[in-house]
Amino acid sequence: MQGKSSGVRKAAILLIALGPDISSQILKQLPDNLIQKITYEIANINYVEPYERDKVIEDFLDMASAREYVLDGGIDYARNLLNKALGTQRAKEVLDVLSQIQQRERPFAIARKADTHQLINLLLNEHPQTIALIMCYMQPDKAATVLSEFPPELQTEIAERIGTINRTSPTVIKRIEKIMEDKFSSLVENETETVGGVKTLVEILNSVDRGTERNIIGELETTQPELADVVKANLFVFEDVVNLDKGSIQRILREVSTEDLALALKGASEEVSAIVFANMSSRAAEMLKEDIQFMGPVRISTVEEAQSRIVSIIRRLDEAGEIVIARGDKDSVII
Repeated sequence: MQGKSSGVRKAAILLIALGPDISSQILKQLPDNLIQKITYEIANINYVEPYERDKVIEDFLDMASAREYVLDGGIDYARNLLNKALGTQRAKEVLDVLSQIQQRERPFAIARKADTHQLINLLLNEHPQTIALIMCYMQPDKAATVLSEFPPELQTEIAERIGTINRTSPTVIKRIEKIMEDKFSSLVENETETVGGVKTLVEILNSVDRGTERNIIGELETTQPELADVVKANLFVFEDVVNLDKGSIQRILREVSTEDLALALKGASEEVSAIVFANMSSRAAEMLKEDIQFMGPVRISTVEEAQSRIVSIIRRLDEAGEIVIARGDKDSVII
């Protein structure tokens, strides 16, 4: 059996687990091409290991909870609850998958994937109401870029229509989406997806051994210093302290000011806070908890700045070899 189930296989296993009555009702709601893929997968599954079935059901429940949290209070609310319920790493995985699913489910996916310059040229001659509707489903920064390239009078008209759109019939949305997809198909490759970038590079470097990371960063500092700075800034985030050993955390705490630590924990998950408190004396932990409790409201930017200062200390100690950040098999520690 494959180590990691595909999306179609997971759907098939879930439907098998739910039983024919419930599964038949779910299948009715799916598009024909997806029904074909899932039913074909079901027909070819002879046996499912209990642990794989349980994992699929667990993933589904986590995803359903995350979707409900997002609908109830937005992404930050969902992230906070999931961090507490699942831990930082698992919460991130669930939200990443949910984000990908939501992006695929939302109308006008092709506009979100299209090159900005192509999008501007293709939308320029469309009716302002059509442009406004499409922009409502685009990434805000991408919509802003497109809007800024239109003539001033058209910008205003589109903005007014975006502001006054309340509800639109799903039938109308599907019809417009089909028309736009036909127009885009000659210029945009539907299957093209954004890959690479700083985020991908950081994820890779966070998994390699320390020596490989040093070599790559060293070369980047020579050939592309700006990229090197961005990568270094993203290699370790504050929430990653949960992955450090006790000795490293205690060494870090000796370098961090009480003020920065209180600010940083003000916006941290319970998992991160618990790790920090566990590596302090009982008296110091209680005093820090009191500082946080009586701090009052704090701007998110202030919390992030404090966390950034702590991350800088962590990276400095890591560079000096005074702490250990686990990095792949070659960076194992000999006890």
